[in-house]
Amino acid sequence: MRGRSRIAISLAACLTLAAAPAAKSKFDSENPTCPAESGWGAAQAISLTTATKGGKRVLIADGIIEDSFPARLKAALDADERIEEIWLKSRGGDARAGNAAGRIIRSFPGMATRIPSGWTCFSSCNFVFMGGDRRFVDPGGVFMVHMFTHTSDRDMIDLSVGEGTEETIKLIGEIEQSSALLASEDNDFLIRMGISRKLLTDIMYKQQAVASGANRSTRYCLGQDEVRRYNVAPMEVDG
Repeated sequence: MRGRSRIAISLAACLTLAAAPAAKSKFDSENPTCPAESGWGAAQAISLTTATKGGKRVLIADGIIEDSFPARLKAALDADERIEEIWLKSRGGDARAGNAAGRIIRSFPGMATRIPSGWTCFSSCNFVFMGGDRRFVDPGGVFMVHMFTHTSDRDMIDLSVGEGTEETIKLIGEIEQSSALLASEDNDFLIRMGISRKLLTDIMYKQQAVASGANRSTRYCLGQDEVRRYNVAPMEVDG
């Protein structure tokens, strides 16, 4: 009887485990260095609001980076000289606007940028963040990178292919030229901001631009050791 009881208990335990819902993974199955849920802000044009956090005046940038962002950012910083930090939460957007915004931030000596815990700074937001004289990725904050691509407009690609070889070759040429220019701008930007160019060669350029095949990873989230290694968020030195 005791043996039967153990069997019955074991069977009941197995059935309970089978019926229990599977635990949700904390990580993205296709991009395993990144969290399953990205806190990258509103799906709308980036907003700028001021707030006091921990006794500091901060400017919160939340949303998608578009071409008016650099001018609005400069106006906000000019209007309030008490701002000490810019907190970023964005899925990215316009690449050149991100670079321009980063350069504007660097023109304000001592300005810090921060990615707070639970917030994500992705794509062109990376370059806004790099503009800070001092840069902080809080534990739980996500600095997420990818390989830039100019092939996201599938309708344009399909149209060019449909129009024949000549139009397709023309489109490929335009993509190659634009990609080369943007890569050059990215390299120049990293040098000016004091970021290791190995961030591009070791991390960004090793990501797939478009998910395909068995390896579908298109994003990479840097750990705390990596943001230090590539000088994305330099180690603060006391004294």
